[in-house]
Amino acid sequence: MSRVRIVGGEWKRRLVTFQAAPGLRPTPDAVRETLFNWLGQDLTGLVCLDLFAGSGVLGFEAASRGAAHVTLVERDARTFAALRDNAAVLGEARLEPVRADAVKFLTRADRRYDLLFLDPPYRQGWIERVAPRLGAVLAPGARIYAEAEHPVERIDAWESVRSGRAGQVYYQLLERMKA
Repeated sequence: MSRVRIVGGEWKRRLVTFQAAPGLRPTPDAVRETLFNWLGQDLTGLVCLDLFAGSGVLGFEAASRGAAHVTLVERDARTFAALRDNAAVLGEARLEPVRADAVKFLTRADRRYDLLFLDPPYRQGWIERVAPRLGAVLAPGARIYAEAEHPVERIDAWESVRSGRAGQVYYQLLERMKA
């Protein structure tokens, strides 16, 4: 069993446990701190989607900082079970774990999201596969946080406004371009 710590908000210092799985790499503490400095520490009222949730730490961090609702999507059964168990331990009705394939989830999503965490398994083309479906589920003014093995300058109508690198991981915050 592996663990990662929530770094801010009401659940600061709480541990999230998860099973090690191929391709599962929780976002490091320092990168999460940078991300939430970019976003602002208070996410009160935002509706968030953690599309490739894995450990769920990005979604849990958002809820810890006041997000109104966080949907955590994970396809792998064992990883999802740990995600669901962590959401239950946190006891928060704002967390909605969903076991689904990311593309299928996007085709049937029934809400609009203000913030998307997009940290898919590497070298499988996931960002390209989900990009055409994002406009239908993201609210006007929505932002995307993306992690990848390469810089992500643009995803559909969103372009990078902040970026960083930690080891071999590139991370960026994207905002919708003005028409």
